[in-house]
Amino acid sequence: MRVKCYLLGKVMNFRARQQRFQHILEQQGLNYFAVTHMPNVRYLCGFTGSAGVLAFARDQSRSWKLALFTDGRYAQQAREQAVGAKVAIARGPALIAAAEWMCGSSRKPAIVGFEAEHMSVASSRGLTRAVAKIRLKPTSSLVENLRMIKDADEVARIRSAVTLASKVFDAVLADIKPGVSENRIAAEIEYLSRRMGAEGMSFETLVAGGLRSALPHGVASSNPIPTTGFVILDFGVILAGYCSDMTRTVHMGQPDEASRKMYAAVLKAQLAGIEAVTVGVKTEEVDCAARKVLRKSGLGRYFTHSTGHGVGLEIHEPPGLRMAPAGRKRPKVPAKNSSQLLEAGMVITIEPGVYIPRVGGVRIEDMVLVTERGCEVLTPTKKELLVI
Repeated sequence: MRVKCYLLGKVMNFRARQQRFQHILEQQGLNYFAVTHMPNVRYLCGFTGSAGVLAFARDQSRSWKLALFTDGRYAQQAREQAVGAKVAIARGPALIAAAEWMCGSSRKPAIVGFEAEHMSVASSRGLTRAVAKIRLKPTSSLVENLRMIKDADEVARIRSAVTLASKVFDAVLADIKPGVSENRIAAEIEYLSRRMGAEGMSFETLVAGGLRSALPHGVASSNPIPTTGFVILDFGVILAGYCSDMTRTVHMGQPDEASRKMYAAVLKAQLAGIEAVTVGVKTEEVDCAARKVLRKSGLGRYFTHSTGHGVGLEIHEPPGLRMAPAGRKRPKVPAKNSSQLLEAGMVITIEPGVYIPRVGGVRIEDMVLVTERGCEVLTPTKKELLVI
């Protein structure tokens, strides 16, 4: 069985992205820039290899030139994939070759912007030692800020990845039985994902049953699925380069009243978070909407992570939907990225959860597209409590 996705072969508009990024560089006062984070390289030119540097250089005529530096392993792939950039096969380190290319046309020391989050101190020191004319200027999230807003082609790919993962969830339910190991369920999820057309998994598959469901990041173990209790399944697939992310919690055997109330509270919180999603709303307000429901239910202190995050070429992207941790006073200065305003085209997760030690946990997660009129829930899987 394969998920139909007619737009997956369509070429992205990389040249438009390059022009937008060049405009950002001009605003930053930069004539040279080295993109080293591979998801950002892919976003800007389409190259999907695991090693390379995309260099931007503006000459004295104020015209921009682009070059992709990589090694011999990717010679053919780079020439087939890279859009709008000259391909150069470096004999040594690609970063040094890119720097020499950028500095070669400069009569004085060239100020080269770089991605501070994605270059080590050792790499930057080695670069300045190898290329005498270079001066490095750190920048933060210039490409990531562009990537936050998905275009129609990106949304189509994400939607297909979400659909595929939902079909995998429906198919794996038949394998969830008492005594079957969590590892076996995770293996089935990953096997089905590949069979249905996924390129890979977005992250390590999480399966946590019984008391282990109280672990917010319960990586699958050799423990057997219990005869009674919650089982959390959190996974995502990669399709045409774009990730999906979903969580559903099922219950083995008939749940008691406390378990039903816990599940109902998390579902109500998740729906409140979704309802809060609209253009112009601060991300921390979405977090607050979900957290408020759980506090009223007396479960607020058991919600120990953020309400969500962006998803795209990477499983965790800006914006983050977070504020002060539950149970503490709200700080005068919000957490990093907590005051990001939602914009149309952002794709985020809404995933509140409750995790009670020595009892169990519940998490429900959907992917949501921010639209001009509010939002669209992309995940089609039902959220009513499923008893197995």
